[in-house]
Amino acid sequence: MSTVRPLVRAILALGSNLGERQGTLHSAVAELVDRPEVRLQNVSPVVTTKPVGGPAGQPDFLNMVIAIDTRLTPEELLAHCQAVELAHHRIREVRWAARTLDVDIISYGDVRSDDPVLTLPHPRAAERAFVLYPWSLMDPNATLEGQSVAALAAVAADMPGITHAQDISTVQKAAPLSE
Repeated sequence: MSTVRPLVRAILALGSNLGERQGTLHSAVAELVDRPEVRLQNVSPVVTTKPVGGPAGQPDFLNMVIAIDTRLTPEELLAHCQAVELAHHRIREVRWAARTLDVDIISYGDVRSDDPVLTLPHPRAAERAFVLYPWSLMDPNATLEGQSVAALAAVAADMPGITHAQDISTVQKAAPLSE
């Protein structure tokens, strides 16, 4: 008899600045939670942001954050996120270049990892308003490494680049997985 893994709350950040950005984000959320081991718990508004880092002249990003409960291991979740990126024609040639879809695991329960393949919590999340701000809209009481996500967003260097929010809440939250 196999043991059922416990549910773990994970925060995923999604971004897109190429193609039909809104449609890509909407589809990606549906694809990310289209597994029996993953259940959507909350969805942030979508925000428009200026690119941070990478080559100059990129289009603006649409960014959002989702909260999921999952039975996947961190490594399995990373592989799943990368498969969804690939399904949306994500190309990894230039670091922080324009992309159809980027999915980052921001946190995975209380797991801490310095593995270069999957560092948890995400090593730059606490400095990025394009992650922090939508996350704070989704969960005003959220914390990252013991600090208020909303307070971190307020002082992030890229906060002035956030121009407006949109709603992608048409994606329905799934029923919680039974324990």
